[in-house]
Amino acid sequence: MKYGFVKVAAASPQLKVADVKFNTLKIEEEIARQTKAGTEILVFPELSLCGYTCGDLFLQPLLIESCRAALKEITDFTKGISMLVFVGLPVKNAGKLYNCAAAVCDGKVLGIVPKTHIPNYSEFYELRHFASAPMENSRVCLWDEDSAETTGAYAAFGTALLFTDKKRPEIKVACEICEDLWVGDPPSTRHAAAGATIVVNLSASDETIGKADYRRLLVKSQSGKNICAYVYADAGVGESTTDMVFSGHNLIAENGSIAAESKPFAGAAASAEIDVSFLAAERQKINTYQSRENDGLYATIGANFCGEGELSLRKVSRTPFVPEESALLGERAELILSLQAHALAKRLTHTNAKTAVIGISGGLDSSLALLVTARAFDLAGKERKNIVAVTMPGFGTTGKTYRNSLKLIDCVGASGHRIDISKSVLQHFEDIGHARDDLDVTYENAQARMRTLILMDLANKTGGLVIGTGDLSELALGWCTYNGDHMSMYAVNSSVPKTLVKHLVRYEGNKTGGETRAVLEEILNTEISPELLPPDKEGKIVQKTEDIVGPYELHDFYLYHAIRCGETPKKVYYLANYAFAGKYDKVVLLKWLKNFYRRFFSQQFKRSCIPDGVKIGSVTLSPRADWRMPSDASAALWLAELESLD
Repeated sequence: MKYGFVKVAAASPQLKVADVKFNTLKIEEEIARQTKAGTEILVFPELSLCGYTCGDLFLQPLLIESCRAALKEITDFTKGISMLVFVGLPVKNAGKLYNCAAAVCDGKVLGIVPKTHIPNYSEFYELRHFASAPMENSRVCLWDEDSAETTGAYAAFGTALLFTDKKRPEIKVACEICEDLWVGDPPSTRHAAAGATIVVNLSASDETIGKADYRRLLVKSQSGKNICAYVYADAGVGESTTDMVFSGHNLIAENGSIAAESKPFAGAAASAEIDVSFLAAERQKINTYQSRENDGLYATIGANFCGEGELSLRKVSRTPFVPEESALLGERAELILSLQAHALAKRLTHTNAKTAVIGISGGLDSSLALLVTARAFDLAGKERKNIVAVTMPGFGTTGKTYRNSLKLIDCVGASGHRIDISKSVLQHFEDIGHARDDLDVTYENAQARMRTLILMDLANKTGGLVIGTGDLSELALGWCTYNGDHMSMYAVNSSVPKTLVKHLVRYEGNKTGGETRAVLEEILNTEISPELLPPDKEGKIVQKTEDIVGPYELHDFYLYHAIRCGETPKKVYYLANYAFAGKYDKVVLLKWLKNFYRRFFSQQFKRSCIPDGVKIGSVTLSPRADWRMPSDASAALWLAELESLD
C-alpha cells in the first residue's frame, strides 16, 4: 500500500481434521478472496493444512506426505499472486518432525519456520509428536529430493528468518507459533530486535473461560513493547471437539492497540491496514528500544508482496487527541484535569504562593485554566477566594464574553477583579507615538502585553503565581503575543490542544451542573477570538481566529501526524484527505497544511522560552521535554514537498 501502510489479514477457514485435500481447497479459496481484497500479508492458523487436533495421526507418514504435497499445490496456486501467505503444517527434517509455518509468495516457498516452545501440559501434548526448533538456521528439502538443487525445492529452515518486501525494506516479517507467544521470553521479542516490524503467529489456542481476554492482552502487550504489528491467526471451530473447542479468535494489534479482531466463533477473518513507516519512526525515536539488526544471526529473504493500494479499512480519527468513545472520553477528561490540578498544586505548595492570579476573558482557554486552578486549590487545601481572577476588557471585548467571565468567576468562588485596560493602552500608544486608529499588530499586541503586565504585578502584590492559559495548538501555530499571553509563571494548558480543551470544559460543566454548566455552555458556543479588534456595530466579534489561521480540528490533526507520528507532509496530506473526506476539499486541506508548516517553523522562537507546564499527553512542545528545534530552522524542505502537490 501507499505511504508505508500494509494490509494484513488473519483467517480461520473451514477445516476438517486430517482431510488435507478439503483444507487445501478452503485455504486456496481464502487466498483468492484476500487477493481480491488487496491483502498483502495473509496468515492461517497453526497446522491449518491438516488440523491441530490430529493427535497420533501425526505419526502417520501418509498425513505428513499429504501435507507436503498440499504445500506444493498451494505454492503453485500462488503463482502470479503478490501476497505473503503463512500456512501451518507438519514438516519432517533431518529425521525429526516439526510444527511449522511455511511462508509462500508468488509460487515459491520463501522459508519454513518451526515452533520453538512445544507445550506438554494440561490438554497439550505436542512433545509426543514434535521437536523444538533447532538453534540455528539450515535448509529443508520440501519435494523432488532427487533434483532439489536444480528445481528450487530447498527452502530456508529456522526461526531466525525475516521476510522483507524488496521495494520497501522497512517491512520485515517474522514468525512464531502459538505457545511461543505465551512464554516469558517470546521469540518475537528477538525477531523485533532483529528488525521485524510485523510478527505473525499461527496459533491453535483452545477456548476456555476468560482466555479470550488474556489472549487479547498478550497480543496487545507484545505489539506494544516491541513497537511492531502482531497478526494472530487462531484455529477455528472445525478442529476436533473430543476434549477442546476452538473459536477462531483472530487478532491484529499495532503498537499496543487492537487494530482488528474477529469475534470468537464468528468464523470471520480479521483485516487491518498497518502503518509500518510509523513503527519504524517510533523505534528510531525511542532510544531504549533494543535493536540488534545486522548481527548476522538472521537471514533476510526478499519478495514482492506490497503494492500501491489505497486505504479503505483503517480508522483515521479526525480528532486524534480526543477519544471518540463517550465512556473513554469522560475517563480521559477526569485524568487530564487531575494531572493539571496536581501539577499546579505542587507548584503552589513549593513556591508558598498565597494566591493564583489568572486573566479571565470569557473564552475557552482561560475558562479551563480557572477550572483547573480551582481544583488545584482544593487539593492544596487553599481557599478559592485566594484565586485572583481578573477580567480586563479592552478595545475588542464584547458584552457576551465579559458577562460570561464574571459569571464563571462567581461560580468558581474566586475573587473577581475588573480592570479596564483601554486607558492604559491609549496612554501607551501616546508614549510610543502610535495612532489609536491604526489597527495593526501593535494595536493588538499592546493589549495582550498590558494584560500580562497587570497580572504579573498583581502576582507580586498578592504573593502569588500568574497562571498561563494558552494551549498547545496556539503554541504550535505561534498564535500568541510574545511576552504577552505567551508568558506566565505556570502554564497549565500548554500541552492541551484546542480540540481537547473544548471537551474538558464541557466535561467539567456536565460534572458540576447548575449555573456553572450553563455559563460553560455559553462559552463553548462562543466563537474563538482573541478579541483584540473592535466588535462590529452590533457588538459581535469581528476577529475570528479560525478564519485567520484555519480550523483548529485541522491543525490539531496536522500537529499529531507531523510531530507525534513524524510523518512527511505528503503523508499528512494523504491522511487528511482520507479522514476529512466529505467535509473539506483538497484545496482547503492543502491551504491550511501549508499554513501549519509555515507558522510551525517561523514561530519556534516563542516555544523556545515558554514557562513550565505539565505534560498530559504524547505531544508537548516544551523545549525542556519533547521538542527541541532551532528557532531559525528553515521550512523549505517541507513546503517544497507540499508545493509539488499543487
